[in-house]
Amino acid sequence: ASATGARVFFIMPQDGATVTNPVSIEFGIDGMDVVKAGTEQANSGHHHLLIDTGLPNLGLPIPADGQHVHFGDGSTATEITLQPGEHTLQMLLGDHLHIPHDPPLVSEVITITVE
Repeated sequence: ASATGARVFFIMPQDGATVTNPVSIEFGIDGMDVVKAGTEQANSGHHHLLIDTGLPNLGLPIPADGQHVHFGDGSTATEITLQPGEHTLQMLLGDHLHIPHDPPLVSEVITITVE
């Protein structure tokens, strides 16, 4: 279960930003802890970055592919390279087994433009 009032959000980039490669991304979280995948701890999980896709099935482990990037190492920042143009980004927290919490902790969808 997710902690009451917990949330995930983008520190950067901001919605509507125009950026260049590599794109710097910083994940924010309130009300829960970030831990490595496989660490079973209450009120914790690790980040997943969803790129140009909607939410996956929230009852199953989050896929691992080019549109669902896992940060099972517990990191809260990354740099990615995206094709020039408009892209959507969303964050989804997963538990020790990469399964979304109940209720799921998802960020707002942001849109960025890569020059």
